[in-house]
Amino acid sequence: MKRIIALTILVIPGVLAGYGIKLMRDMTFGILQPPIPLLGLQFIIGMVLFIGGLGFVAGFIFHRDRKQNKVQNRFKKK
Repeated sequence: MKRIIALTILVIPGVLAGYGIKLMRDMTFGILQPPIPLLGLQFIIGMVLFIGGLGFVAGFIFHRDRKQNKVQNRFKKK
């Protein structure tokens, strides 16, 4: 059950990051998504979603590896 919960915790931000990439790509090709009024705003929202999702997944993996002592010495807690 723990693994299913952990997978769910990782999938949701991953999907948000994927949607952020889609928004940025659509802005590049000039495709405006319906609830967003401006292309520049669409790009900023996509960038925030992408960085937030990627940062959450990376932080989750880093925290797990730190607990299992699989990181370099400079990243270990003192």
